[in-house]
Amino acid sequence: TTQSTNRKYRIFAPQPIYRLMAGIYIHIPFCKTRCIYCDFYSTTRSELKSRYIYALCKELQMRKEYLRGEPVETIYFGGGTPSQLAEEDFREVFETIRKYYGMEHCREITLEANPDDLTEAYAAMLQNLPFNRISMGIQTFDDSTLKLLNRRHNAAQAVNAVKHCRHAGFNNISIDLIYGLPGETDERWIRDLQQAVSLNVEHISAYHLTYEEGTRIYELLQAHRIREVDEESSVRFFSTLIDTLGSAGYEHYEISNFCRSDMYSRHNTSYWKGIPYLGCGPSAHSFNTDTREWNVASLEKYIHAIENNQRLFEQEHLDRTTCYNECIMTSIRTRWGVPLNDIEQKFGKELWQYCIDMARPHLDCGNLEIYDNNRLCLSRKGIFVSDGIISDLMFVES
Repeated sequence: TTQSTNRKYRIFAPQPIYRLMAGIYIHIPFCKTRCIYCDFYSTTRSELKSRYIYALCKELQMRKEYLRGEPVETIYFGGGTPSQLAEEDFREVFETIRKYYGMEHCREITLEANPDDLTEAYAAMLQNLPFNRISMGIQTFDDSTLKLLNRRHNAAQAVNAVKHCRHAGFNNISIDLIYGLPGETDERWIRDLQQAVSLNVEHISAYHLTYEEGTRIYELLQAHRIREVDEESSVRFFSTLIDTLGSAGYEHYEISNFCRSDMYSRHNTSYWKGIPYLGCGPSAHSFNTDTREWNVASLEKYIHAIENNQRLFEQEHLDRTTCYNECIMTSIRTRWGVPLNDIEQKFGKELWQYCIDMARPHLDCGNLEIYDNNRLCLSRKGIFVSDGIISDLMFVES
């Protein structure tokens, strides 16, 4: 997650909106070691893997009606570290999805992977499965920083992982980078970006480091063993990011995401556009336009409940105002912006008029722009005050 108050980016003229169908997110919580900045749910209890795969497949079966028969277009294995699974584990999950949801409409099937797991043999194995997109968490090419973050790979392994995936035949590769890391300098960030560009991958995600409470890196910050970068540096790093990747031919289609032409993440885009998705596994979220659900964030409790034909989850029913506010928060981050016609159709004339009225001052001063008489987008200038813009556009019951 990035803080939009100290970021800026270039808005491109919106491209045609593609029809997106439902998605399935599969959470694989297993990690060999825990990175010091990560606050996603994970565990090192790999001895529970077999029981977990059984429970995961059972949950997929139990919830086969959740998407209401909507065709599945994307499948995303996230974590944790999904590349800790073996071929037989993946095959079991895919067979379950194919049986209860169908895969004939799938256009994008992503595996998140650690670079050191992507050996030549493992990449070749993945090519025998339905995966057609690899997303690897490189974070930085600076070996000393990788050690600080408790990452298992080094820079050479990251470069080789991309080569192994290419050799195996993958032509849709995404890499993650983090900037604003402890000790970050302009020179080091430029080197990271140059190395990333030289790999010629189809997609790059770049996130500013956030210090989440409860993580080891937050403890180090509180103990004054590391220092957070200042806001001026953060803005400069982000400017370098968008200028470097823009010059290299990458399109900036979401505040933290860049892609070659038409190679955007279809699965993540479905989140930003309010498309239904099913999330299975501990801590996984689901959304079907009426409700949002999230599973218990405990592997042991998750497995035990599913084995006893139960689910431990919480649910939120989404009213009209909540859906409107979520639409504003997510869509304003993208190159497609807030679809004003959809606002009126989905949420009514009153909220549409509210959105227009609250946007007008920001349009007048150039923080917002309208494309095609329909899409409300942040300008490059507007990104600096985007938190305030979002706050203004969101509706608060009096």
